[in-house]
Amino acid sequence: MSPPHSLDPAQRRGLIGLARQSIEAGLRTGQRSTYAPAAHDAALEEPRATFVTLRIQDALRGCCGTMEPQHSLAGDVWRNAWASAFNDPRFPPLTSAEYPRIDVHISALSRLEVLPSMSEAELLAILRPGIDGLLLRRGTSQATFLPSVWEQVPQPAEFLRHLKQKAGWPATFWAPDMQIHRYTTESFGERD
Repeated sequence: MSPPHSLDPAQRRGLIGLARQSIEAGLRTGQRSTYAPAAHDAALEEPRATFVTLRIQDALRGCCGTMEPQHSLAGDVWRNAWASAFNDPRFPPLTSAEYPRIDVHISALSRLEVLPSMSEAELLAILRPGIDGLLLRRGTSQATFLPSVWEQVPQPAEFLRHLKQKAGWPATFWAPDMQIHRYTTESFGERD
């Protein structure tokens, strides 16, 4: 799994600004605006998957993203910022009153690394707490945890149990045909 190039501070600020612009446009119009590429540097126009997380006073307020590159890095941030604010099914749409209190955090994902079929014990042995994001898929069910989830769930066995439950499976579930992917993120936010 080769990590993509690192974003410099100006690129990070630009992406945070784009996320805010997308949310502001949604507050004005009530719908997602079309992303219009501007004169960004080339790194922001490369295909890359992202997650955008919104928090108010450290409480989650929305988080949406993509697992595989479908758009440019900037375009993906634009779409996921709007989705996090207005289309996360766990929360009502963000209001104008809440907007000034949100903190925007972006996670730019590496390419997914497909892990070979293995036992649960073998997976637990190779997981890197604090580094690895994990995606589990089986049939039409899937779930992912970004590497930042390790802060709340630091033990690999517990991390995996919670992820399986997020997918709708029992905590003890394991299937040999489960698809396992790992990835890393470059994460940054307004308070970084």
